Amino acid sequence: MADAIETKSVTSSENGSKKMKCEMGEGGRIRGTVVLKKKKTTDFTSFASTVREVGRGLVDRLTGHDLAGKDVSLQFISAVNADPGNELRGKLGKPVHLEDPVNASTCLTSGELAFSLTHHLDQEMGVPGALLIRSNHHSEFFLKTVTLEDVPGHGQIHFVCNSWVYPAQYYTNDRIFFANKTYLPSETPAPLSKYREEELENLRGDGTGERKEWERVYDYACYNDLSEPKKGSKYVRPILGGSSDYPYPRRGRTGRPPTKEDPNVESRLPILQSLSIYVPRDERFSHIKFSDLLAFAVKSVAHFLLPAAEGQFDSTPGEFDNFQEILKIYEGGIKLQKNQFFESIMEEIPSEMLRELLRTDSDGFLKFPTPQVIKEDKSAWRTDEEFAREMLAGVDPIVICCLQEFPRESKLNPENNPEMRVYIEKNLGGLTPDEAIEEKKLFILDHYDILMPFLRGINATSTKTYATRTLLCLKEDGTLKPLAIELILPHPDGDEFGEISKVHMPAKDGIEGSLWDLAKAYVSVNDSGYHQLISHWLRTHAVIEPVVIATNRQLSVLHPIHKLLHPHFRDTMSINGFARQILINAGGALEMTVFPAKFSLEMSSAAYKNWVFPEQALPADLIKRGMAVEDANSRHGLRLVIEDYPFAVDGLEIWFAIETWVRDYCGFYYKNDEMVQEDTELQSWWKELREEGHGDLKDRPWWPKMQSLDELIQTCTIIIWVASALHAAINFGQYPYGGYLPNRPAMSRRFLPKEGTPEYEELETNREKAFLKTVTPQLQTLLGISLVEILSKHSPDEVYLGQRDTPEWTSDKAPLLAFERFGKRLEEIEQRIVDMNNDEKWRNRVGPVRLPYTLLYPSSEVGLTGKGIPNSISI
Repeated sequence: MADAIETKSVTSSENGSKKMKCEMGEGGRIRGTVVLKKKKTTDFTSFASTVREVGRGLVDRLTGHDLAGKDVSLQFISAVNADPGNELRGKLGKPVHLEDPVNASTCLTSGELAFSLTHHLDQEMGVPGALLIRSNHHSEFFLKTVTLEDVPGHGQIHFVCNSWVYPAQYYTNDRIFFANKTYLPSETPAPLSKYREEELENLRGDGTGERKEWERVYDYACYNDLSEPKKGSKYVRPILGGSSDYPYPRRGRTGRPPTKEDPNVESRLPILQSLSIYVPRDERFSHIKFSDLLAFAVKSVAHFLLPAAEGQFDSTPGEFDNFQEILKIYEGGIKLQKNQFFESIMEEIPSEMLRELLRTDSDGFLKFPTPQVIKEDKSAWRTDEEFAREMLAGVDPIVICCLQEFPRESKLNPENNPEMRVYIEKNLGGLTPDEAIEEKKLFILDHYDILMPFLRGINATSTKTYATRTLLCLKEDGTLKPLAIELILPHPDGDEFGEISKVHMPAKDGIEGSLWDLAKAYVSVNDSGYHQLISHWLRTHAVIEPVVIATNRQLSVLHPIHKLLHPHFRDTMSINGFARQILINAGGALEMTVFPAKFSLEMSSAAYKNWVFPEQALPADLIKRGMAVEDANSRHGLRLVIEDYPFAVDGLEIWFAIETWVRDYCGFYYKNDEMVQEDTELQSWWKELREEGHGDLKDRPWWPKMQSLDELIQTCTIIIWVASALHAAINFGQYPYGGYLPNRPAMSRRFLPKEGTPEYEELETNREKAFLKTVTPQLQTLLGISLVEILSKHSPDEVYLGQRDTPEWTSDKAPLLAFERFGKRLEEIEQRIVDMNNDEKWRNRVGPVRLPYTLLYPSSEVGLTGKGIPNSISI
């Protein structure tokens, strides 16, 4: 069932004022308040008849009076007194029911309802530590908080619930929620221990059956749901995970039945049910993000973007003739070519809604916002300086390396083109390559090793591209200068004959300038595919999902590490499930818009073989790539090889802010290494994460042993960094830099033309047209822009690093104060970023396109801002 509900609120001070102040009544009565959210009516209700499974439940007439009375009951559970007749579980209070709605419109946000309740104090029960809730109402609701006021000997008790509650008929056991007190397993009050264990058992499930929408079961599966064998061999992909050939992180299990054609392949949902894919109920999108993704889903199935007829793009390719035609996408719009398929999909959607979904005006013109890379200057993206700068401050700044040797050692082929040394020596200002390496002035963007094993197969499709190596040198002003680009192809007669390599040098004019433009385009094509499939999807989305699953299966909500990490998992399983349905699946949007096409996820799996968890720490990554060296006299103990490396400069500030926060937090609960070793839930979590979630790499020696406080701190810092700052740095610049496709083309369709051919003559006479006929065609451009626009937007309900969706996430004061310090440190970092961007000394921070580097600026407004670090991989 589609989730069309706003489940979270960002503000903290306002949330605090929402508590209904209640007082102790006569006869031992404790007054309290229950806050819940009702379902939202959205603009998509008329669409529900077309996609019933997606649209179900988008409208709900729930009012406060519907739930008052006997429909919903709560039973509080003692944290101090056990019931001998109930296996020493905490004593249960008598059921209490929601009373009349509280008129508190000034205290609640839109869509929230508040109810009063009366808990009758039982001397034998004592202080409550948990509650059971049972609903006999016909519809689910989102339970936000429960608050008891003036509990004798304790004061206020706050239950942060933030969970969907379904009618009791859907549950084997009543739902339980714990007060916001934090306990290590060994410190849990005995009356709550059994409840703690049972709740984890419920979340694990039994590993069988197809999961239902109301369930909250977390379990693992391989990526065996990307293929559609019933559509033929073109839609069959390898199963990722569970084998040495195709290792991969695990994804959330849905339990859908296998296909008839292949029992090892899980059946897929119809495309119009894509947003109904199972994830545990509390992991589903808010209605705001649901609306955005529904918009993209509609775009994706429309014929002008995703044709029903096979080979539509190949038989009648759309072309841009010059860069000015591309600018019309942003300045005037492109007329949609509607047809019978298009009309049949859209016939039930009102014209006003259709225009909003497809960003069209009344005449049917498709429009997009102007990407920041061409806002200030429409041609600066073409300069060599900007081409190089984006390796340090663009959307994929985590690939460039400082050369440690020349030629660079390859795992595939020790031989290198000897011409490369000759070419680059001409531009090193009198230095030899060895001298430049010694002075750390020579850099490389290398896509050879990852791409070459797949290149013959890729080029057998409509793609025609090269594996590329780009050499650059560091200039005195701190910017990078491209020296040469090597374009490599497998030998046409077979691998035993080696490779064909051609080196291109920078040039501006004539045929050499045109060839240099195309060489840079092939580099961008390589990097676009690497970015989407490895830097973005694999290194953030895919590797974090098993962490989400393991945390919910093995760490109780009472556990301090669960409370620390949970905000960094919001929406991740949901966006990954959506991706498997419509983006990374066989024939999906990603395969249509990046050059590896059907080899995309296979290439991602090959990269996972070399993934190393400790190297996901930013300092370790920089050192491995030669972009930093250890230096006790430098800030944070690291010295950057390129002082003006915006991603690394801002990233290190964020990294060490996170690490300090994690160290303060963990140090409050773990006083020594022995406490880490003796934490049964923590050890089970780490064992399962390694052996199940990342099971294909479980025997690698680099995994932390989780035997010390330092190992715990580093592990949690890496997880938070990857889920928040790393993802932000490589995601939210996609539209600012890649929304203008000539700057970051994602595919190429022909090789460099040979002299004497019509293509070569066109390259000499019409440089722009030849360039555009080589890179992404028109319709894939529109789909690609639609995709990166959605991926680059911040929703109104986003929660950013240094924020929580509720201020009462823990009752422990020291962690709250540490978190406050963390927030203030992030504010200081924001100001530092602004100051550096305004300092002309740092030329890589703005560049020729005059686009300031803000991708690691912690906060943001709504929309396409090119800044902001959400807590989690939420899009």
